[in-house]
Amino acid sequence: MATSIVTYNGNLRTTAVHLASGTTIITDAPVDNQGKGEAFSPTDLVATSYASCMLTIMGIGALSRSFSIDGTTAEVTKVMGNNPRRIVEIIVKFKFSKNNFTEKQKEFFKFVSETCPVSKSLHPEIKQSVNFEF
Repeated sequence: MATSIVTYNGNLRTTAVHLASGTTIITDAPVDNQGKGEAFSPTDLVATSYASCMLTIMGIGALSRSFSIDGTTAEVTKVMGNNPRRIVEIIVKFKFSKNNFTEKQKEFFKFVSETCPVSKSLHPEIKQSVNFEF
């Protein structure tokens, strides 16, 4: 079964529809690549998906161990390169809303974040820089 339908709307904009939920995402080309930058670019979504995946995996682990990471945020920075134009680095800074985690829990978060399927799907030349602020 298909995951989504993506339609080119013109003016370097697309609309993606998630078929199971009907949720939509609009993308624009970035300003530095002839676009308006009025929405996520496709490469923004790659970087954002990486952080979202890690948070989801950490959330699953926390739930299975009866504690919460609710309110935790991830600040994402995407670094682009040229020749060819591509993502060269994704920087993620996790800020945990609760800071009373044990050392074992902190190490668990670091470990499970590395098992994220998006991380494992990225090209090995993309530098993945992750920082945890507990």
